[in-house]
Amino acid sequence: MCIVLIISEKITLFLLPGLDTLHLTSHTLPMKQDKQTTYDIAYLKMAREWSKLSYCKRKQVGALIVKDKMIISDGYNGTPTGFENVCEDDHGDTNWYVLHAEANAILKVAGSTQSCKDATLYITMSPCKECSKLIHQSGIKRVVYHKGYKDASGLKFLEKAGVSITHIPSLENQ
Repeated sequence: MCIVLIISEKITLFLLPGLDTLHLTSHTLPMKQDKQTTYDIAYLKMAREWSKLSYCKRKQVGALIVKDKMIISDGYNGTPTGFENVCEDDHGDTNWYVLHAEANAILKVAGSTQSCKDATLYITMSPCKECSKLIHQSGIKRVVYHKGYKDASGLKFLEKAGVSITHIPSLENQ
C-alpha cells in the first residue's frame, strides 16, 4: 500500500511503506480527469459543505462514508447528542468530549443496518491517531482527505493497517 498525493495534472507523489522519503513521479494525465478522481473531488466538496454544520469555532471538519457508490453515513465534529453545542472552553481549547467528524460518521453506521466494511471515508482533514483506530476496526478500506492534520501518526497507522490513503490538496477542477 502507498500514500498517493495528487499535486497537479503533472505531478504525483508516492510514499512507499517502510521508506521515510517521498518518491516523485511526473507524468501527464489525460485532459479529462479519471472518473474516480472526479468522484473523489465531488465527495470531498460535499464533506466540506457538511463541515459547515459544525458549531466548533477552531476547526470545522466534515466526513462522508461511501460504499457501493452510495453515501451510507455523514458526520461533522461536534458535541455528543444532548450536550450544549459548545466545542471550545473559555480559553479557546477544544473540550475533551467533542467527537471528530469521522467518529460521528462511523457511529451512525454502527447504529444502523449498514456496515463500513470495504467502504471509503471522505474527510476534510486527515484523521488523528485515535480515529484511525476506529477507521481500521470499522472495516473502511480507503481514506480520501483534503487537508492534513497536525500529527501524521493516524495516516501512518492506517498505511501500516493496509488502508489505501489518497490526499487531494486542491478541490478545484483539475
